[in-house]
Amino acid sequence: MLSPNDKKLEKLGPFYRPSVSKQKTSAEIISEARNALRTVRAQRPFTPREDQRKLFGPASSRTPEGRPPSCFSLHAASFESSDSRPFSGARLSPLELKPKAPTSPATEEDPCPSFPTPPVDPAKIRRISRARARLFRAASQGTLLPDRAHPPAEPKKTVESKETVLMGNSVVKRNAIYLTESNATGHLKSHPLQLTYDGGFGEIKEQEMFIGATPLPSPLRSGGDQGKRRGRASSCPDSSDLSGLETKAEENIETVCAACTELHHALEEGNMLGNKFKRRSILLKTLYKLVDVGSDLLSLKLAKIILALKVSRKNLLNVCKLIFKISRSEKNDSLIQNDNILESLLEVLGKEDLQTNTEAFLYCMGTLKFISGNPGFLNEMISKGTVEILINLIKQINENTKKCGTCLPNSGHLLVQMTATLRNLVDSPLARSKLLSISALPQLCTAMGQHTGDKDVCTNIARIFSKLTSYHDCCVALANYSRCYALFLTLINKYQKKQDLVVRIVFILGNLTAKNNQAREQFSKEKGGVPTLLSLFHTFYQLDLQSKKWVGDGEEQLKVQRPPTQAEDVLIKLTRVLANLAIHPGIGPAMAANPHVVGLLLAMLEYKSVDDCEELVINTTATINNLSYYRVKNSVIQDKKLYIAELLVKLLVSKNMDGILEAVRVFGNLSQDHDICDFIVQKNVHKFLIALLGAKHQEICFSACGVLLNLTVDQDKRIILKEGGGIKKLVECLRDVGPTDWQLACLVCKTLWNFSENITNASSCFGDEETNTLLVLLPSFLDEELALGGSFDQDLKNYHRLHWETEFQPVAQQLLNRIQSHHSFLEALPIPSS
Repeated sequence: MLSPNDKKLEKLGPFYRPSVSKQKTSAEIISEARNALRTVRAQRPFTPREDQRKLFGPASSRTPEGRPPSCFSLHAASFESSDSRPFSGARLSPLELKPKAPTSPATEEDPCPSFPTPPVDPAKIRRISRARARLFRAASQGTLLPDRAHPPAEPKKTVESKETVLMGNSVVKRNAIYLTESNATGHLKSHPLQLTYDGGFGEIKEQEMFIGATPLPSPLRSGGDQGKRRGRASSCPDSSDLSGLETKAEENIETVCAACTELHHALEEGNMLGNKFKRRSILLKTLYKLVDVGSDLLSLKLAKIILALKVSRKNLLNVCKLIFKISRSEKNDSLIQNDNILESLLEVLGKEDLQTNTEAFLYCMGTLKFISGNPGFLNEMISKGTVEILINLIKQINENTKKCGTCLPNSGHLLVQMTATLRNLVDSPLARSKLLSISALPQLCTAMGQHTGDKDVCTNIARIFSKLTSYHDCCVALANYSRCYALFLTLINKYQKKQDLVVRIVFILGNLTAKNNQAREQFSKEKGGVPTLLSLFHTFYQLDLQSKKWVGDGEEQLKVQRPPTQAEDVLIKLTRVLANLAIHPGIGPAMAANPHVVGLLLAMLEYKSVDDCEELVINTTATINNLSYYRVKNSVIQDKKLYIAELLVKLLVSKNMDGILEAVRVFGNLSQDHDICDFIVQKNVHKFLIALLGAKHQEICFSACGVLLNLTVDQDKRIILKEGGGIKKLVECLRDVGPTDWQLACLVCKTLWNFSENITNASSCFGDEETNTLLVLLPSFLDEELALGGSFDQDLKNYHRLHWETEFQPVAQQLLNRIQSHHSFLEALPIPSS
């Protein structure tokens, strides 16, 4: 006889996997994240590193004619002799000059007839011609320098000893260059630094140094990027002479560099940096002439002093170009880091006027972009305020554009460099923190909105966002900026066939909608939101079809796993967005009832196998799973459920476990329908599901058990569990994973409850061995100390207790009572009291 309590339990109907007709408990809501509606992951689009350092890479949308050059020539003559005189647009009246007769007899023509000269040796004529050619080339560059200057007739009186170092009225000699300080304090307040040369190749005199006609020694003039290029002498030296010249040149470069360092320190100590130094103009002329030496190391030293002297206009542009030119070679990164030129560049960007010096800023930013690609610079750049300076400049451009109503000239070129630099910097957690603290994301959105016609700017900012939104705090910050959704939709419509841009925008939308229900709702409210995604889906679906036809259907190489094509990559990201949107209870049902949405997803499964593109097929199946959760009257998923089941069988028989898992999950939703249950039995899908119960993959066991649970709702299908060894598999699953997965244990108990609805004898229903195992297992699982003990920490124990108390315990108690009531050998087993 059954007790009244047992009779009540016997009246309970069969369990269904998700019960959508009842009010959901908190445990059921948590469970749904695993059972039915889930977000989908995707990899961030890969950006290959550019082989060459240029302002605009090979993927730039700018034509070579419409962008500033990355290659240019730069000489001393490029700099202006005077940097302090303000520019004036007024034309000056010509001066009235009266011609004067030449006073020097050297310039007058000789009135006496010339006498015949003896014949000259032809070899000597050739040597003279070559010397004249060199002289002509030097003159064309603005500097008349002999290849070898002869020493003066009288000895120098400037220094007495080559190794003497005196302070006060001092003379410093390093190798062959003399540095003379006239001021007793060593601060160069009264007289500028004087350089004299005693190396046998020529000399640099004080008068020439500051007038601007500095005759540099041959090794210095001919120095290459590292000061090692060979000089040309008036006669051809042998190999030993050339080796000596190279060594001498290198020594001279290092000496001049050391002199520049000492000069910079002396100017700094004497408070003579800036544009108030009395002899500034003369010093700048000297520094400009040393640019022609051609040494990258020396050029950086010169650039640092020139910037410290606060040059402006063309000279500021040229010195920024000089540093940019040096930074184009990765080999010079160590020189840039050692010379600490970064501070000088940031000072230019932070203190100079943007509109006046846009082109100088461009090349300055180009240098920062190059070095930001070197991980060794990241911490230094961020700690010195690079992020704040760049965002402030972007803000200025935004405000100026808004004020003028149109984009300023060259602002797009400059934004490309700034956003490319930020793209490199955001790899650092500190940079991401700074961006959030100064509310930089809205400024980047504004810049993108003002430059929607500039694909390079939009692509760079999209790259920044694709990196940032991979992190939760940055993702929330962008999701809360409501204007970003309309902006992204505008760009998708404008650049629908530009894969490199749209794939990143869709990836960003996938990140925003992954864990934020507010973002899903906000996007759905934008006019044309879902239709825009579907239009993009159709565009790249057609491109993918065309590429497959071109390659050839059924070829062997398609069966080998390969990276996704560009079209497939966009489709992967798109299906992810659709799957995430479908989680929203107000959006999901509408999407399930949209023939265009379902049609595109099914078309994808029709021709694309998991071997062709695993991630795309799995994402598509996951989207169908989320849509199949909604059992609405006008659901296209429900109308086409049998056709979907046919497509899923193809995925079930694959060897891809992730694909099998997604297919089983869809069957878990669809198997609530009687027709699908019949299909599963007719196609022997249930045998496959029973086999999956033995898998070591708990998620696969969970989903397979859910389908079997729905099958046992029909009395005529319960027998298939016993025929296929399903009962034994279920009990083994309960024994092996029950204590660590109470949700799965609950599903097993519900399935066994449904199966035993018309039980008359427990052993005949489950089998002797399975019955005895259940009589031992269930009481131990119902004991809280035994079930929730172990090495769990408190948080994990609370999580387990939630599922144990609300889901597993009631069902397991009912099942245990039923088995005990219908077991004829109770006296043979030590059954703990419940």
